[in-house]
Amino acid sequence: MSDLEASLNAFREAVRLAPDNIALAEHFVRVLLSLLRYDEAEQFCKSLLAKHPSSKSLKVLMASTYFRQDKNSHALAIVETLIRGADAYPPALVLHAKLMFRAGNVQAAVADYKLAVEMSDEVADEEFASLLGIRATWNDGLSERTDMQDDEGEVSDGRLRQQAGDDDSEIADEPEIERPKISFSDVGGMSKVKEEIQVKIIYPLTHAQMYAAYGKKVGGGILMYGPPGCGKTHLARATAGEVQAKFMSIGINDVLDMWVGNSERNLHSLFEQARRNRPCVLFFDEVDALGASRSDMRQSAGRHLVNQFLAEMDGVDSNNEGVLILGATNAPWHIDSAFRRPGRFDQVLFVPPPDAPARTEILKILLVGKPTLDIDHESIAAKSAEFSGADLKAVVDRAIEAKLQEAIRSGRPTPLTTKDLLASLRLVKPSTREWFATARNHALYANQGGTYDDILQYLKIK
Repeated sequence: MSDLEASLNAFREAVRLAPDNIALAEHFVRVLLSLLRYDEAEQFCKSLLAKHPSSKSLKVLMASTYFRQDKNSHALAIVETLIRGADAYPPALVLHAKLMFRAGNVQAAVADYKLAVEMSDEVADEEFASLLGIRATWNDGLSERTDMQDDEGEVSDGRLRQQAGDDDSEIADEPEIERPKISFSDVGGMSKVKEEIQVKIIYPLTHAQMYAAYGKKVGGGILMYGPPGCGKTHLARATAGEVQAKFMSIGINDVLDMWVGNSERNLHSLFEQARRNRPCVLFFDEVDALGASRSDMRQSAGRHLVNQFLAEMDGVDSNNEGVLILGATNAPWHIDSAFRRPGRFDQVLFVPPPDAPARTEILKILLVGKPTLDIDHESIAAKSAEFSGADLKAVVDRAIEAKLQEAIRSGRPTPLTTKDLLASLRLVKPSTREWFATARNHALYANQGGTYDDILQYLKIK
């Protein structure tokens, strides 16, 4: 045994004999990191967190271990839980700044680093500050502030304040009202999610008298979350078609405006439009962009929009009966917790990647109207675990492109076969893996109230 291994074993034994000495254990992890023994450091840090799950310093060390291995999404999932609100943890802010810098968002990195040093000059990192182009004066914090400030001293968030009497700006045009022709029969699988939507949205409309007898109003909201491409938008449109309701799909461009105050007016206008056309399904895609956690915001303009959103969902000045609100997000951990209060998005549904029977149904739907020959849908579905609906569409599209090239060369079109689809399947990688890498960390380290238990259950983590 080498001297190094002997020293590490002695260090490891000292940590074992002092299980409550977190500082000693953290030092051991840093030694492992300095020796580039990342896997061992990661596993050791995980075991420490299992014993001390509330330790902020251990969480930052775990994130640092991921950061050293370029597992950026893993690290980000942890530090984001430690930088919210007035009690943001300075070491976590510094690591978040480094993650932002690595991602190319220098402005956010500078803002986070400055805030961290203002809170505690002990976390100052001169080498990183020089990378950011910040000149440090350690006696009075950081100088040469580059933040743009408005007349009231509030940091600008890039939106312009409209002067009184300036009416040149326009409120966004009203989005088109759809009448979807698809229903749940056009959505492969997702039986659990469909059942929840039926209870919350469809039954109150189809059994209105029964609900009225119990004093239950028709309305409310459901928040769907999960990996991208798993059918959240398609399901929302099918929900409207199932009850023959009107459908409004709202994106962030329909709401956000450069003029302060106009975003709130746009949002109110959209809700009013839905109320005029009830029964109406009002669907907010990427709802986390409109309802981000207010504790994460350092400017007031974003908070005003969130407050307006909450007021509209509550129907403070209007009646929302008959307005059915669906939201979809890939990042539920960024949404303000107030949205999950009863009467708002009180049902939070996990939309997982389709299982094998669902993938079979999706493939059948995707191949409708296309020339095929003896397709073994079940065989393809069995070999496409972790694939989202969008991934399966990519498989079909690639197979068609290959057949088109073949037909152009031979001058004779031929139908798609199972072999063609399996060959295409090998070229497409499931896009859900990266999402689950991030979601897993939120479910493990920021799962207050069991919000993300469905993720742990799906990943078979106890």
